[in-house]
Amino acid sequence: MVKRKIVNINEALCNGCGKCIPKCVEGALQIVNGKAKIIKDTYCDGLGACLGECPQGAITITEREAEAFNEQEVHEYLKSKNAAVKPVDSTAQVAPAKPQWPVKLNLIPVKAPFYENAELLIAADCAPVAIKNFHSVLLQGKLVVIGCPKFDDARAYAQKLTEILKQNNVAAITVAHMEVPCCTGLKWALDRALEASGKQIPVKEYEVKVGGELVEL
Repeated sequence: MVKRKIVNINEALCNGCGKCIPKCVEGALQIVNGKAKIIKDTYCDGLGACLGECPQGAITITEREAEAFNEQEVHEYLKSKNAAVKPVDSTAQVAPAKPQWPVKLNLIPVKAPFYENAELLIAADCAPVAIKNFHSVLLQGKLVVIGCPKFDDARAYAQKLTEILKQNNVAAITVAHMEVPCCTGLKWALDRALEASGKQIPVKEYEVKVGGELVEL
């Protein structure tokens, strides 16, 4: 342990918006239980590139006892996050699904007949643009809801999904989020909803790389 400068997050002020996370190139910050947290002291260099991104003023630099910043450990961590996983084939040509509306998680009804025995796709709203053939690769045969936990409230997403799962018989769920850490708020919201609903529903998770590649986690 050494006494050094390191990022400090005031949980009372943090609303989990995730705007700080893309600025942390070391990947030290993640949204955990609706709040930004340093996942490991050795990943934080203490330079504070994330400071100006917090609209709540929850991030400051403090000086305290902490493990020293480890650049090699950060490199290995980021390498493991981006480790090659067999990409999902995004070139398959399949007939497009029937149009659906609404698709925004904030707008879709909580109770509806179309949920019955449906496969639900929860997708980041950037995913249809980032993935070639989004409809044939991910959406085919599924009901879709889209959202952005960076600009919306992930806790509100969790509450909405909880009610959807409680009040309907959803057969399976796929969640597809972008590789940026803030976007994993979709999976966080789904995990909270499954826990609160008491339902045991099979889940598949996909990560969309910024280059459009799709990998199953």
